[in-house]
Amino acid sequence: MAFGAFYEAMRPVREEIEWLENEPMKQHTTFQIGGPADVFLKPRTLPAFLAALRAANACGLPLTVIGRGSNLLVSDTGVRGVVLCTCGLSAVQVEGTCICAQAGATLAQVAAAALSAGLTGAEFAAGIPGTVGGGVFMNAGAYDGQLADLVDCSVYADLQGEQHTLEGPAHQFGYRTSIYKSHPEWVALSAQFRLSPGDPAQIRAKMDDFARRRREKQPLNYPSAGSVFKRPAGYFAGSLIEQAGLKGARVGGAQVSEKHAGFIVNQGDATCADVTALIAQIQQTVYEKFGVQLACEVRRIG
Repeated sequence: MAFGAFYEAMRPVREEIEWLENEPMKQHTTFQIGGPADVFLKPRTLPAFLAALRAANACGLPLTVIGRGSNLLVSDTGVRGVVLCTCGLSAVQVEGTCICAQAGATLAQVAAAALSAGLTGAEFAAGIPGTVGGGVFMNAGAYDGQLADLVDCSVYADLQGEQHTLEGPAHQFGYRTSIYKSHPEWVALSAQFRLSPGDPAQIRAKMDDFARRRREKQPLNYPSAGSVFKRPAGYFAGSLIEQAGLKGARVGGAQVSEKHAGFIVNQGDATCADVTALIAQIQQTVYEKFGVQLACEVRRIG
């Protein structure tokens, strides 16, 4: 791979980037699974981020863009080329009833900013562990809320580093999907959320209730990628998996959570191969017992 040319192209902005080589991806995913990335970059400025996009494209290097790695399963052999992390771009601003947030800001930051400004609508996002960029990419949601209900517009960059804007319906939001999934060459840079004025006490109470429900029902004490499967029409994935007798099932260090069967947790030494095998076992068993095909919503890279 043409890393020499890439290094040279990035020289003017090197001081604006955290630059790591042969970096274990398990350090950058909530699953804590994944082999090394050839080059892992976390730019601290937007110009440096755009420069990395342009340079990787110009040098013909494979490029993978991630946020906090909360919905990722990374190969045990790692990721070739350049992994570009948005987490250094995390500014959040409130403008009237709108919140503008860069792609690397967490959804929890957006929800906290909304609470501080007395804006309602983003309470459901407070406990989602991902970033704005990843959230818009997959139309993240919880507790009957989804980003599709809030996103006014988003800004993305193409691989030449040119910026473009998407307005409302152009996002083509659906259940855990958006137009970004159909355009891997587009990289979300920021989004604007439109909210409504609300009572801060009621907003906080709703957020506290969602947090309590998460603590009670989800295995937050183990590394995971959150809910593994999309909700099949007319069913709940976790209920089907439990009814299939798979709660607590293990492959190596990967286990179907004993607290919530919709989660696979890393018991400490799980590999990507373990998780992949367990996902396949779950899908096959549920299909054989109920005739329902579970679709995985965790993004696999590497």
